[in-house]
Amino acid sequence: MKENNRLQIAVHPKSADYRFRLIGLLALFLWFLSAVEARTQCLPKNLPFNYGEQVFYDAYFKWGILMPKAGEAALSYNQTRYGGRQASRYRLTFHTTGLFESVYRMRDTLNCYFSQDNQLLFANKRADEHKDPFLYDDLAFSYRNQKTYVHSRRYTSERVKIDTVMAGDGCVFDMLGAVFYLRTLDWERLTPGDEYPLIAALGRNMIKLKVRYHGQEIVTQGQSVKYKTLRFSLDIYDEAFSESSSAATVWIGDDENHLPVKIRAKLKIGAAEINYKSSKGLKYPLTCRIVMPKQ
Repeated sequence: MKENNRLQIAVHPKSADYRFRLIGLLALFLWFLSAVEARTQCLPKNLPFNYGEQVFYDAYFKWGILMPKAGEAALSYNQTRYGGRQASRYRLTFHTTGLFESVYRMRDTLNCYFSQDNQLLFANKRADEHKDPFLYDDLAFSYRNQKTYVHSRRYTSERVKIDTVMAGDGCVFDMLGAVFYLRTLDWERLTPGDEYPLIAALGRNMIKLKVRYHGQEIVTQGQSVKYKTLRFSLDIYDEAFSESSSAATVWIGDDENHLPVKIRAKLKIGAAEINYKSSKGLKYPLTCRIVMPKQ
């Protein structure tokens, strides 16, 4: 099955708040890579990645009939310290390229910090635009009485825009972690039609997500490279999306790395598509990649 491997994302922010909200949602699909589990039972002990893993993606935005390359993203996973204790950190960076540098420049950094037992401690986002001041989004996670509490703060250098505490049951993530959750599923137990309800904290809201598994599928990139993948779709209940049903589709490599190969998201103002470019420091060989002989 031939897939369109060009990313389609439309950027048309109505305000700095809306733009930052959109970037957070886009990160959920685009880079589907950071584990942000609210409870240890949400995440298995043996993760399909090592410290030092780095994955690189190309991003494309769709404006009408145009689909130029708009940026590049990189995700890294490293050992660090948080609150004076040993911790793990996922870091996602994104920057615009080409025409987008002059039209709508972006420099975004997202971090997630986890305890040694894979419990999410803190997540933050930093957005740098060419016009607006830096926009910060901090999520501090705590756990008691079988609930997850999230202290959410959104602010600039000039004022605080959000400062609230939210509570949720079950597996609560930040926007990066919700998709990485797919990498931790037990492939051997998956059956087409399986569903997984999730919650993601964003701003002052807890957004409900539902992941559905559809089965195996081949993703084609260019003329000579294909990937064996498992296809998942996400229902997302948020105003930034044109529809909640199958608002995003994720293709994850069908090998032991469980690496996202392609993400396509439907947004209220357009669409977005992210394509895997390269990686290093993987825990296992990337056997889902198939190089076809040249004709």
